[in-house]
Parts: sequence; structure tokens; C-alpha cells
Amino acid sequence: MNRGAMRTPLGRALGLGSARDGVEDWWRERVSAVALVPLTGWFAVSILAHTGDRYPAVISWLRSPVTTTLLVLLLIALFYHTALGLQVVIEDYVHSRAKLPALIGVRLGCVALAVAGIVAALVIAFGA
Repeated sequence: MNRGAMRTPLGRALGLGSARDGVEDWWRERVSAVALVPLTGWFAVSILAHTGDRYPAVISWLRSPVTTTLLVLLLIALFYHTALGLQVVIEDYVHSRAKLPALIGVRLGCVALAVAGIVAALVIAFGA
């Protein structure tokens, strides 16, 4: 069947229809969600296991290479997933000139928070 056969003449003239790029964003969001499941579970169990520990014990745990690596992966997956989710909300519900600045602001905010968290984890890990 012809691709344009199901569209109205006005829709064809204006180029309205599927942008054919939504599936990629949908998959990215699902993959990041799947990555967050074990990482969030690890983090929650680890925090509960260290509840009541003194400061030096927690810092020692955070300086472990495995802990630092998993924490950095958690931050990357978390803020990537957050940016994708907020992008969908803005694209679906913001219908004004504020859409592009909102998308840019969300993306920059998520990057800034991820970088701040990663830098903090690395500062603790390397004892700077």
C-alpha cells in the first residue's frame, strides 16, 4: 500500500503525519529503565546495609572501585532516563514558543546534575 494513501490531501500537502523517529526515543527510554532496575536495587540495598555506619566506613565503601563504577553508571542512566522522560512530557504538553527553551533547559539541567554527581563520586573515590 502506498505510504500516503491513508492521509488526507491536506495532510499530504502540509507534510503532516508520523515523523518516524518516536520509536528510537521509546527504545532508549526502555533500555535506560531496564538498566536502572539493577542499579537502583544495588544502591538501595547498599544504602540500607550502611545505615548506621560511621563516616569513615561509608567513605571507605564509596572509594571501592566497584562502588564508584556502579554509582557513576547509576547517575548516567538516571539522568539520561530523566531527560528522555521530561522531553516526552514537554513535547506532548507544551504547545508554545517555550517548547524549545524548555527542552534545552531540561537537557542542560540533567547534564549538569549528572556531571555534578559524577564529579562528587570521583572526588570521594580519589580522595581529593
